[in-house]
Amino acid sequence: MIPPRVSPVVFCLILSGPMSGVVSGMATYRTAGRVPGSPNTWFATWLSCRTVAFPAALVTAPLARRPVARPG
Repeated sequence: MIPPRVSPVVFCLILSGPMSGVVSGMATYRTAGRVPGSPNTWFATWLSCRTVAFPAALVTAPLARRPVARPG
C-alpha cells in the first residue's frame, strides 16, 4: 500500500507517463509523419516530454482538484 503522504506524487508519476506518451506520439506523427525510425524519434521525444510532464502534473493536479472537490 502506498502511504497517503506520497500518493499524490505517485499519482502524478503514473499519470505523466501515458499522457506525455500520447501527446508526444501525436506531435511526432504530425511533424514527421510515418517514416522509418518514427518509433525511435517518438521514444526520444517522449523521454524529454516526460521530464516536463511530471513536474507540470505535480503543480497542476492540486489546482485541478480544488474546483472538483468544491461542494456544488
